[in-house]
Amino acid sequence: MKLNDSIQLPETAFDIAQHLGFSKVKNAHWAWLELAGSVLSFYVVDRHERLAALLNWFYHDLGFCAREDYYSVAAADLGKCVTSKQGNSTTLATVLMLLAKQLDLKLELLLLPGQTVLRSQIDDDITFIDSLTGRTLTKHQLHILVRGELGNAAPLKPSYLKPASVKRIVSRMIHEMKAGSIVAHRFEPAMECCNLLMQWHQEDLNLNRERAFIAQQLGCMSVATADLKYFIENSPHDPVIELVKMQLKELKENVETFH
Repeated sequence: MKLNDSIQLPETAFDIAQHLGFSKVKNAHWAWLELAGSVLSFYVVDRHERLAALLNWFYHDLGFCAREDYYSVAAADLGKCVTSKQGNSTTLATVLMLLAKQLDLKLELLLLPGQTVLRSQIDDDITFIDSLTGRTLTKHQLHILVRGELGNAAPLKPSYLKPASVKRIVSRMIHEMKAGSIVAHRFEPAMECCNLLMQWHQEDLNLNRERAFIAQQLGCMSVATADLKYFIENSPHDPVIELVKMQLKELKENVETFH
């Protein structure tokens, strides 16, 4: 599958999930059309009331919620989220953002470390929304989420409050499907997730490290070796460079012993 910059939601995310062998585009598409049609009944004049009605319908009437196996592929798959009404913070936020668009409401995704939240803007009124529950969040609570992921010293960077582009949203979904695949020891789709991400993010050398690990699990030692060498050559001052050199040495020794 070749990723390009002419992407749109939810179609691109549905296509990627099917390409990886997860949810089916046809099932996801029909479930989305049903949701997109039903939400129009909440189009009232006052936009604050419109947003409140959308949130109540989404979380209470329809029962969208966090998936119990939160870090699974299913939680990170937008198609599965639409059909099962369960997901993680990114897939739930994306569905809600798309439904809000049907109602001419501006909801945008903020990709915090470890969690995706929503930003609503009605005139000058800006509100942050927990995509797992629909509850309002303060900036202090956003900072707590960041600190919970990165440690107590982590600042609430202005970049965290910058709305994400469609490309960044889809990239996060692929990252999360990759992580879910690794947890489930499904290394072939995890490898393909890396390949897809590297089309958009060639400068992210950590993807080479990740792909090396996945390739090793699949027995593709030449790919693993090439990726580790590439990382070492292009990131000589990275804090983990010595660890990566040790990984490469062990990999070469294992290959020689095997042969």
